[in-house]
Amino acid sequence: MFKHQGKKRTVQHNLRIAIVLSFVAGIVNVSGILAFNELTTNVTGHFALFIRDVADFKFWKGTIYFLYIFSFLFGSFSSNILIETFKENKKLNVFVIPTLIECVILSGVAIMSNIPQFNYPELMVCLLLFAMGLQNSFVTKLSNAVVRTTHLTGLFTDLGIELSQLFFPKTHPNRKEIKSTIKLRLYIIAFFFLGGLSAGFFYSTLELKLNTLILGVVILILSLYYDDMRLKFIKVKRRQKRLRAYSNKMRKRAVLKFYSKKP
Repeated sequence: MFKHQGKKRTVQHNLRIAIVLSFVAGIVNVSGILAFNELTTNVTGHFALFIRDVADFKFWKGTIYFLYIFSFLFGSFSSNILIETFKENKKLNVFVIPTLIECVILSGVAIMSNIPQFNYPELMVCLLLFAMGLQNSFVTKLSNAVVRTTHLTGLFTDLGIELSQLFFPKTHPNRKEIKSTIKLRLYIIAFFFLGGLSAGFFYSTLELKLNTLILGVVILILSLYYDDMRLKFIKVKRRQKRLRAYSNKMRKRAVLKFYSKKP
């Protein structure tokens, strides 16, 4: 799901990565709200608050919201810079790099939250927004803008449009494709919700606080490991298939040669 790009990419690949990343985004979203009372997966609300403070001439106060917006933007920028820099290396799965950086950031915020002397909540919000900008950028690039996982506004808009298209089969005859896209969006919404629900349980009920982010890290690492193992399994299977085909070909050739020599 992290490796396939372009024409090689299928609906199943997008579905798998959507499930993983939307679940992680749900965890980060709820953890950020419970810990800092701030949005940590999108910047729509921060932009509104920034404009409010600028309108009230509270420029210094509005600076923090500008930093939140910039952190998400810089995360997206950095993700694509990494992808463009390393995409020529055919042996390297470039989408693993931003995923691992996201894991490091989430782990870092969890560790910092356990240090009583470290009291910089704004910095931790910036780091989480950077991580989500990183994630949203590489999944958008990977899926050719089909999958977005960190916020639901555009998702619900697209879902509403596609659901309405089902009522007009004459103008939208590609019903199979539309239903497939609707399924994808519903999965993203469902797993974003489940991720948030899990975060609420781990954060409040089990009192793990921001250590809940480690759950997201574990899911990302396991998904990378699964993707790598699955790819190796497919390669081995293809190699065995080629060897069997070659063996059958040589056997047939030997049989034909044997019978051609008979008087």
